Amino acid sequence: MAEDGFVGRLREELTRRFRRLLRTGVPIVQCALAAGVAWFLAHDIVGHVAPFFAPIAAVISLGVSLGQRMRRALELVVGVCIGVGVGDVLISVIGTGTWQIALVVALAMSTAVLLDSGGVIVLQAASSSVLVATLLPPATAGGLTRMLDAAIGGLVGFAVAALLPANPLAVAHRNGRVVLGALADALRGVASAVAHRDVSMAADVLADARKSHKSVEEFRAALEAGAEIARFAPIRWRRRGDLERYENAATPVDRALRNTRVLARRALAALRDEEPVPRPLPGMLEELAGTVVLLRDELASGKDPLQARDAARSVAKKSTVELLGEGDFSMQVVVLQVRSIAVDLLQASGLTRTEAVAALPPLHPDEG
Repeated sequence: MAEDGFVGRLREELTRRFRRLLRTGVPIVQCALAAGVAWFLAHDIVGHVAPFFAPIAAVISLGVSLGQRMRRALELVVGVCIGVGVGDVLISVIGTGTWQIALVVALAMSTAVLLDSGGVIVLQAASSSVLVATLLPPATAGGLTRMLDAAIGGLVGFAVAALLPANPLAVAHRNGRVVLGALADALRGVASAVAHRDVSMAADVLADARKSHKSVEEFRAALEAGAEIARFAPIRWRRRGDLERYENAATPVDRALRNTRVLARRALAALRDEEPVPRPLPGMLEELAGTVVLLRDELASGKDPLQARDAARSVAKKSTVELLGEGDFSMQVVVLQVRSIAVDLLQASGLTRTEAVAALPPLHPDEG
């Protein structure tokens, strides 16, 4: 039995790692292809004897992570130019050695910083100056040749990213599912906690909801990367509409998560103070969670989230002034947060804020 358990765990771990490899397959192929093409162009076409800066530049300009690739390629070339230039000038004068390498790196990085450069430029200037100081004697190859190699590599990396792009929706789907899943889980958790008047459960839900901020940041980064791919890669242009739905939903979903954290905190306070729970509240929270699931599925399928919009509007209509009257202070705040989350989800479905707020019933009899 123990052996069977070990085999099962081993199979599960191997499956998990293989899936991770499949998810990163496109970046790996991109880097491998870009490195080979960059070497071929610099060595066989341009005629450089040892153009090792070309494949290095190609791989770094692509990077393992996506986003701002054009800027990264440009920063890479600038960083190489600074590092190679400073390294060539100094090493040809002072030679190589321990203190010479330290001085070259310090001066190359200082030059990049004085130029108000980004982190990529500074680090690439340092690494390029080290290569010049340790691997290439100054007399063997001119700095201009190495700069050209870096330019070739950077351009090849960008071209490969445009012609062989990752699917911009794959990462958006994956990260969107995590964020919307966290939102739905939090709403369901609060619904269960208030229905059972369980303080411990409410505390656990709040603790989990507070951890969702990182997933929102990753979601936004995924959308930024996807937008870049869809903008520069011709074969991905047709994905722009699907990405736009995610982009329109990102900010309202972020607000919904923030409002849900407030809701969970006030629900915990209400349960600790033994405030009465409005009878419709748990069901409304469950409906909001169901709305989030609908939004997730409709975005993933490339549809306009019309079902999610109808579901959110249904919850909004139920958040009346009479519901506020059934609870004390903290529970009244919970009800107000239900209204806010309903508005957030209506906006995530594509409505403007004015249209979303119009779906709410007035809090005062003389309104509307």
